[in-house]
Parts: sequence; structure tokens; C-alpha cells
Amino acid sequence: MTRMTKQRAAVAEALDQQDEFRSAQQLHEVLRARGDSVGLATVYRTLQTFADAHEVDQLRNADGEVLYRRCERVEHHHHLVCRSCRRTVEIDGPTVEAWADKVGASHDFTDIDHTIELWGTCKNCRA
Repeated sequence: MTRMTKQRAAVAEALDQQDEFRSAQQLHEVLRARGDSVGLATVYRTLQTFADAHEVDQLRNADGEVLYRRCERVEHHHHLVCRSCRRTVEIDGPTVEAWADKVGASHDFTDIDHTIELWGTCKNCRA
């Protein structure tokens, strides 16, 4: 178990205040604006530690940048993310789950894992 330092606690608190996926740089900016002195390298390391412990979800945007979010659900789920404002909806994908298992089984694979994120433009951003 990793020790919860003052800096890690600050990153965790900043994550808890975000509804959308954020990059390490964006979270670092939030921390600086709040007056927390946490280095960018510490933010990156902390986010990776949280991701490794399954405390945050990660996804890559179209530019390949890794984004982080603390989700409400701990069970397997997917995300529908607005390209403009990054509003995020946690979604189930039973059809996707069944398809992934079927494809794996057809090639004699087991223990199938996958990542599927849907990107679009939300109603507010289209207006």
C-alpha cells in the first residue's frame, strides 16, 4: 500500500472535484490555482499510482494524451465523452461484452479484456 502524502492527498482531492476526464497538466493547473505546491512530475506519478490501483480510469484523447477521472462505478464500464467540453457519461456495454467474449472464444482465447471509449459532441456543445 502506498503512503498518502500531502501531495497525493491534494491530487486526490483535485480529482474528486472534477466530473470530466482531465490530463495531468490540467490537474496540475487546478492544484496551482488552489495554492497547492505539487510538482507536475508528482502529479504524473500519483495519477499512475492511482491508475495502477484501479482508483481512477484512464483514456487517451485523439492526440494520444492520457486523461484521468475518478469514476462513480468500480465495476467494468465504458465512457461516452464529449470532444468539446469533456462531459462524461458512464455506460454499460452488454452487447460489447458479449461480442468480445465471442470473438475471443472463436480464436480459443479466454480472460478477454478490452477498452472501448465513445467520443462525440453533447447536446449543449452542439447548440
